[in-house]
Amino acid sequence: MRRALHRRDGHERGPLDSDAMAGTAHGENDPAEILRRSVENGRVHSSYLFTGTGPAPSVTAQTFARALVCAAPVGGRPCESCNACLRSREDEEAEAILLDGKGERGPTHRHLGDHPDLLFVERGAEGTRITIGQIRDIQNALRLGANEGGRRIAIVNGAEWLNPQAQNALLRLTEEPPENTSVVLVASRASAIIATIRSRSVRIRFPSDETCALRGPDAEEDVVEIVSMLDGLRGRSVGEVLDFAENYRGARAVAAESVTELIDVSAEWLRQDVKARVERGDTPTVRTLDAYRSVQQLRRDLIQRNANPQMVAERLLLGLRDATA
Repeated sequence: MRRALHRRDGHERGPLDSDAMAGTAHGENDPAEILRRSVENGRVHSSYLFTGTGPAPSVTAQTFARALVCAAPVGGRPCESCNACLRSREDEEAEAILLDGKGERGPTHRHLGDHPDLLFVERGAEGTRITIGQIRDIQNALRLGANEGGRRIAIVNGAEWLNPQAQNALLRLTEEPPENTSVVLVASRASAIIATIRSRSVRIRFPSDETCALRGPDAEEDVVEIVSMLDGLRGRSVGEVLDFAENYRGARAVAAESVTELIDVSAEWLRQDVKARVERGDTPTVRTLDAYRSVQQLRRDLIQRNANPQMVAERLLLGLRDATA
C-alpha cells in the first residue's frame, strides 16, 4: 500500500526518463523512454497495460500520469515545479490512505497527491480483490471530465486482482473511453487480464525484478523460513506436509498474501534446483518440470479463481514433495 514516488535513497524521482525508474534497461526499448516519446509526441492512448514484477511498473505508471498533466514545456515532464506537479506529488509524511473495496471503512479509490484528475485504485486494505464497485466509482469519476481542463488518468494497481465482474466493467470503459482519458493497468502478468482488454491496450513490458535471495545474509527472514521448509519436504508424510500448510489458514486477504509469497519463493527455489541439476550434468525429471508448471497454475488459481489459500498451499507443498522425492 505504498504511496511514495521517491527513490529508496530518499531522492525525488525526476522527469520521465530512464533514470526515473530503477532496474530497467536503457535504450529505445526502455519502458520509460517509450513513454517519454509518447508524451513528447502527443501520442497518448486511452488504455495501457504495464506488466512486470517489482516496484518499477507502478512507480513508472504514476510518473507517467503526472507527466501527462504537467504544464511544463515538452522535454522535462513531470517538471516538479508547476502547479499540477506540486498537486500530484505524494507526501510521504502524510498518513497513508487505506482503500476499502466496499467503501464502508474508507474510500474506494484515491488521488495522486491531491490532483483531482489523477485517480488511483488497488485492492482494499483488507480486500482479496479489486471490486466492481471500485471500478464503477472510477468510471463515474472519469465521465465527469477533467477538473483542470486537460487529461484524466486512472491507474489500476495490482490489476491481476481484478475480479471477473470488475474486469468486465473495465472492458466497457476501454471500449468507450471518455474524451482525453487514459486508463493504466499495472499487473505482474498480462495473462491475468482478459484478452479483450489486452487487445485494446498498449502493452509496456518491464524487465523482471532482480531474483530474491533465497539463502545467505541478503535473504529476508520470512524467505529463509520458507526455504527451510521446502528443503525439508523430501521424505515428509502427507500429514506432516498438511501441517505445514496449516500456517496459511485464516482471513483470506492475509492468507492470500502469504501464499503468494510462498508461490514466488517456491518457483525460484524450484528454478534454482533445476539449474543446479543441469550444472551437475543431471537431466531434470519430468516430475520436476511438471511441478514448475503446476506452481504457475496454482498462482492463477489463487488470483483468478479465488481459490482457498490453504488448499493452494497444500497442493503446492505436496507437489513439491513428490517432485523432489
